[in-house]
Amino acid sequence: VIFVESVARANELDKLLVECNFPSIRIHSGLAQEERYVFILQRSDTSLYALNSISREKCMYTCRDRDIFGRGIDVERVNIVINYDCPSDADSYLHRVGCAGRFGTKGLAVASESDSAVMASIQSRFTVAVPELPDHIDPASYSTLFIYGLFICA
Repeated sequence: VIFVESVARANELDKLLVECNFPSIRIHSGLAQEERYVFILQRSDTSLYALNSISREKCMYTCRDRDIFGRGIDVERVNIVINYDCPSDADSYLHRVGCAGRFGTKGLAVASESDSAVMASIQSRFTVAVPELPDHIDPASYSTLFIYGLFICA
């Protein structure tokens, strides 16, 4: 899952990924609730996995317009969350990165070095040290990013 700050950025990133033949689905507050639901349930030839069937309706109808994907949603096989645009507060960050590594899988969250102020706030608030991304990551640990495509959320 890639999080961006605006509908315009979601549209731009989706267009770029499609031009590069990378499967993506963009979900943002400019879409009607029904459209969001259809997009999430959409299954492409790369088999994008969707909502946990147990909480499907609850998740979709409790998400907020401003951060519709970062709160209250369960998507299978999301192992990596990329904060292309980091949220401005620690709570939103926590909800976003919580999408990675559910259902007993390993998760990875990525933020930009330019988001150091937010990251400092997060580390202080939750009393954790967020390590820098290593030069090498074993792709087998996070292979679903490449197999199942991306959701782009604003």
